Amino acid sequence: MSIKDMHFSFRTCECDHRGHAATFPHMRFAIAQSYLNRFADLLKDKISIVVIDYSDNCPCMQMPAPTFRQLRFLVAVTDRRHFGQAARDCLVTQSTLSAGIQELEDLLGVRLLERTRRSVVPTSIGKEIAERARDVLRHVEDLTHAARAAQAPMSGPLMLGVIPTIGPFLVPRVMPRLREAFPRLKLYLKEEQTARLLAQLDTGEIDAVILALPYPVDGVEIAEIGQDRFWVVCPSGHRLVPAGVVGLGDIAAEDLLLLEEGHCMRDHALAACSLEGARRNVAFQGTSLYTLVQMVANGLGVTLLPQMALDAGILNGLSLSALPFEGDMPFRQICLVWRRTAGRNETFRSLAEILEDCLSPAAVRGLHGQQS
Repeated sequence: MSIKDMHFSFRTCECDHRGHAATFPHMRFAIAQSYLNRFADLLKDKISIVVIDYSDNCPCMQMPAPTFRQLRFLVAVTDRRHFGQAARDCLVTQSTLSAGIQELEDLLGVRLLERTRRSVVPTSIGKEIAERARDVLRHVEDLTHAARAAQAPMSGPLMLGVIPTIGPFLVPRVMPRLREAFPRLKLYLKEEQTARLLAQLDTGEIDAVILALPYPVDGVEIAEIGQDRFWVVCPSGHRLVPAGVVGLGDIAAEDLLLLEEGHCMRDHALAACSLEGARRNVAFQGTSLYTLVQMVANGLGVTLLPQMALDAGILNGLSLSALPFEGDMPFRQICLVWRRTAGRNETFRSLAEILEDCLSPAAVRGLHGQQS
């Protein structure tokens, strides 16, 4: 047989699978292509045919990939631990969801869920695959958002999380500005405590969060919006009022009313004001800033309130006084955070600029003018 009649057959696939029968040692497609180019240069017109034969025996070429729909079904069941509730979340019938999960288990060759008459629990491998599926779905959603944002940055739906000690005071101020500046943006709000909002941000349930720092945050972009100073609030006839300012030693001797555990402003106020050792009225803890104000009005103690709550008129109609601290005013840092992989930086930075402007001193003076 002459060299002109020879056929060079490379069996290749895109993986590094070993133990694979082939005419030549197993190699990646790019390496095989480089070999072919070298042979073509050496032999020039003496080669009549060169064939690249993708192996049908490689496992990576045989196993079909799970669908996004199947992955959504698995994540929903893992979160809900209930087929009916998961089906409602996915907007399908329970039989459709069950069939999708079964298909996924058959495809992967492992049992993902333990089913009983009363409950459904993910297996160990089911938990691991569900977490990986969650990451896949989040990245796919971020990819979609990035494409939409490139077409029209300030349009479409945006799920914004906000903590309870910010939402009631900032949102009413900022919404008219956002509607005017970005009429095509559909903003949906969700109020929760910081830890829950960050968990939902990580899973892609929400797009961005307005929160207060310091708080441990990782893997997010941060845009600072403004500083929110703390004031001491007490009854107008309280012993602290005549001095006009409050020292740290003064506040340490009072019954300090705080929000209940879980609210980050509780820790912010104590740390910012160096009051970790102050007496606390543990018998009475507020669920909101409005509750704290009513408790102070009833003579149960004093509390700390942020500037934005005072600007929103939280003390209106009450015989209460807001006193500054002596020296530098302690504060919390208000920020907007979002996932680094979200692909909507322009959208979120434009949103942060509006929020920052609404917290500026000029905007606050305009708000006071409207209230008067």
